[in-house]
Amino acid sequence: MAVKQTAGRDSLGQFAPEFARLNDDVLFGEVWSREEALGLRDRSLVTVVALMAQGLVDESFRYHLTTAKHNGITRGEIAEILTHAAFYAGWPKAWAAFRMAKDVWADGEGGDGKARHQREMVFPIGAPNDAYAQYFVGQSYLAPLSTSQVGVYNVTFEPGCRNNWHIHHAKSGGGQVLLCLAGRGWYQEEGKAARELRPGDVVNIPAGVKHWHGAAADSWFSHLALEVPGEETRNEWCEPVSEAQYRALG
Repeated sequence: MAVKQTAGRDSLGQFAPEFARLNDDVLFGEVWSREEALGLRDRSLVTVVALMAQGLVDESFRYHLTTAKHNGITRGEIAEILTHAAFYAGWPKAWAAFRMAKDVWADGEGGDGKARHQREMVFPIGAPNDAYAQYFVGQSYLAPLSTSQVGVYNVTFEPGCRNNWHIHHAKSGGGQVLLCLAGRGWYQEEGKAARELRPGDVVNIPAGVKHWHGAAADSWFSHLALEVPGEETRNEWCEPVSEAQYRALG
């Protein structure tokens, strides 16, 4: 499966278009997509070790750790990978890498990030949101609280998880209201600056407005999603939020 990347064009498309093309089309579109030679899981492993060896534990390293997790590297495996590499790349570099890996795999085997987040709110986190996984970057969870009168759902995002740009359509009425419960997140409407979300914040989303929402890179995040009644309501799912856009939020 070809890897699609737009970070180069999003960040440097005007300033360095050739560099952006090489990053998006060659590095990711060709090299990362050569699965007949190495699978995505193996390429993630090589990339994480190479970046750690150089001491490059910035947001690009977090991106590649998150990608490694999505490509199937478990919490136990990343711990062993970084431990082994420490003897060749350097002990201080391993410590720095472990600090970031611990956050990325916070909900993994034996991790307590998810449990801590659950203790911050009264509503359950729920089950993995598999039915809508194609519209999310990262893992989300869904707990239906009410499906009659007004639909009310607790949506939980792991660190770095967010949904795609989308629009709530309606002939009349419609839209959505978000009630923020725990953690830290983001909400953004097309053409406007992103808004940081904290527990107690309320977001009113009118029908017809293109937007996205999700967790901050370093925090779990949960909100109640209330479906505003309307006539002929439907959701339109659009493109993912680019990595460059998301990383710029902090």
